[in-house]
Amino acid sequence: MGSPVNPIEMDVNGSELPDGDWDGSDDADASAADISPIELTLTSDDCGIRLDKVLSARVPQYSRSRLQQWIEDGHVRIDGEVAKPKMTLYGDETVIIAPQPAPEELAYTAEAMDLQIAYEDAAMLVIDKPAGLVVHPAAGNWSGTLLNGLLHHLPALAGVPRAGIVHRLDKDTSGLMVVAKTLVAQTDLVRQLQARTVKREYLALVWGTPNLSGRIEAAIARHPRDRIRMAVSNSLLAKPAATRFERLATGALDGRPVSLVRCQLETGRTHQIRVHMQSIGFSLVGDALYGKQHLASVFPRQALHAQRLGLNHPASGAACEWTSALPQDFAALLERAGISNIT
Repeated sequence: MGSPVNPIEMDVNGSELPDGDWDGSDDADASAADISPIELTLTSDDCGIRLDKVLSARVPQYSRSRLQQWIEDGHVRIDGEVAKPKMTLYGDETVIIAPQPAPEELAYTAEAMDLQIAYEDAAMLVIDKPAGLVVHPAAGNWSGTLLNGLLHHLPALAGVPRAGIVHRLDKDTSGLMVVAKTLVAQTDLVRQLQARTVKREYLALVWGTPNLSGRIEAAIARHPRDRIRMAVSNSLLAKPAATRFERLATGALDGRPVSLVRCQLETGRTHQIRVHMQSIGFSLVGDALYGKQHLASVFPRQALHAQRLGLNHPASGAACEWTSALPQDFAALLERAGISNIT
């Protein structure tokens, strides 16, 4: 199969992330999962110093912020009593610290989950992800993710990088995504994504009436002032991005024109469809991040659904394709807009 490649995430509205950017954590603390309580006997040198400063100096393997959190959560005792945050010491106390695992240390824990599996065989499975489900653990979402559910469904995925995940969908985007069950399958699927031969089509409801069809080719980078957002950019750090769109139907919400469009990704950049459609003046309905704030309440999430996924089977090479019906909330939104459910 040629030289190996590093598994990457390719986010449909997402970025291609190198292997080292998996969990987004900058915490260099030692693991606390299997460490016994730490007992310290203080001396006169500690007199008059605040507890968190003393612990930071005495237990340097943990960050000060981690130690402060343990104090606040009641995992530090002084002479048998729960320590109080910001307390000052006398210098003759006995301190017992009960190290706690950081949330990210539990990120690869298997969790029972009702996965919507559209297809599964020995090499891969295709998930029909509901809106609201985070794909993989990261800051603020260290549990309850698709990755946790995959590890429960198939514990052997613990031996595959990213638990077999090769591309992502945003939390509030619904629809199809493929997961590899073996390293060989993952390597092949990653190569297909890199070669842009994977067919990924989405349905989006946008404000306004765009042209019947078009192609948006505009590089994308982090917004220069808001790190949560992405933006069309001429920066040297911007990555090439291209999206094709086709207007399928028109309607209205609250007296404002809307259009149902089919988008096909040629690349996979962070928030690509949302950024590209907004860049030509047609932001997604319900998109609080890129849309018009006073219209965000019309729908509780961005109206975006990964409807069709096509690829070559990583084992047999056969062409495969799956489609996903619109979720109930999206279908109801189209009905409100006077648009027939187009599949």
